[in-house]
Amino acid sequence: MVDRLISPTAAGEDDEPLQTALRPRTLDEFIGQDAQRRRLSIALQAARQRGEALEHLLLSGPPGLGKTTLAHIVAHEMGGNLVTTSGPALERTADLVGMLTGLEHRDVFFIDEIHRMPRVVEEYLYPAMEDFKVDFIIEKGPYARAYPISVKPFTLVGATTRKGLLSSPLRERFGLNFELDFYAVPDLTLIVRRSAGLLGVDLDEDAAEEIARRSRGTPRIANRLLRRVRDFAQVQHIEHVSAMLVNEALEPLLEDADRPLSGPSGGRGRACGGYAAGDGHARGRGRAVLAVRRLPPAYAQRASGDAPGVCASAAQAAGPCVGPAAAAA
Repeated sequence: MVDRLISPTAAGEDDEPLQTALRPRTLDEFIGQDAQRRRLSIALQAARQRGEALEHLLLSGPPGLGKTTLAHIVAHEMGGNLVTTSGPALERTADLVGMLTGLEHRDVFFIDEIHRMPRVVEEYLYPAMEDFKVDFIIEKGPYARAYPISVKPFTLVGATTRKGLLSSPLRERFGLNFELDFYAVPDLTLIVRRSAGLLGVDLDEDAAEEIARRSRGTPRIANRLLRRVRDFAQVQHIEHVSAMLVNEALEPLLEDADRPLSGPSGGRGRACGGYAAGDGHARGRGRAVLAVRRLPPAYAQRASGDAPGVCASAAQAAGPCVGPAAAAA
């Protein structure tokens, strides 16, 4: 399957090592999401002072905003190991029990796409989250016996792009619940400049901002575009990257809908629907959670005008998306 360059989920195997190398290792290095970062910093400091494991943490939001990065940071800050899996990979309860019993004190158990975890496996997770024990069932029928197995205090970090698909019992067992939002251009510019330094790319401030404006509020896209610019500059034997070079490198790669949001562009009618679809809260989500986010200024600028479902005043003020996708929820 061919993924568009602009898609936050279009990450090939060759991108993974670079993506890992560009991840911040500490909370101080993490850029953006200021409100959530402050809340997480307080929770981490309090847990370390008490010598306890951090409360279980649920991270929700569109792809590419830093959920996996925050899981790595939590493990680093708490001085534990990070054990990673995904919801679809936990097909049997024995798999979950084996992973939980192997955790050490203050380890972080990261489940990506936790909303896709089978319900029977999910129910085995409840006692582990609350009482740090799991019941291992032996035999079946009238001979079935449950053996309680203790689990060392750990932190479960769940990541989801569709929070509305989580069951209410699972969602309510997370003590910390953070929703990540799209990044502003200034924050993305700082991220691009940091990544450029790690990659050894000599980048103008205007060039970093140009890449940030093309990134649709997503750091993963920003880093991917930066790597494409680096490749272009290397092949052209250009040592210093300017905004003009960024335009020259990226224009042939992007479709019309992927042009910078701040400039005049067509397709404005897709703004609200595209935003909701990228947020992962469109059709198929549960009614229990209504996550209304404020449109970033760039989205509001494109949405203002003839975009259906977005009132002009809300668009001009970067107000919430109230289009058909939000109404369907």
